[in-house]
Amino acid sequence: MKFLFDHNLSHRLVRSLSSLYPDSAHVRDVDLHTEDDESVWNYAALHGFVLVSKDADFHQRSFVRGAPPKVIWIRLGNCRTNQIEALLRAHVQEVEAFTRDEEATFLALG
Repeated sequence: MKFLFDHNLSHRLVRSLSSLYPDSAHVRDVDLHTEDDESVWNYAALHGFVLVSKDADFHQRSFVRGAPPKVIWIRLGNCRTNQIEALLRAHVQEVEAFTRDEEATFLALG
């Protein structure tokens, strides 16, 4: 399972979560940090990423378009990167079940 972290999340999550979510990337790692949501969405779908974002637009897009990509919507307000890391660590089993579920399109955490 590999994540593509959106620009509203820290690039440090890639490294700090690499033991749980290997092959993940941040939008800046793939030159998408200045691109619009459509470009990020298409890249994630094309390259087999689960899109992780705090952006409600991706959550709404998943309703309209379905997957791929699957979307994990981080529903924490202003918070520190370590809080997001802790959230993704605490819900690893739920995340794994979500990625295996062929009908699931988004998962809200937070």
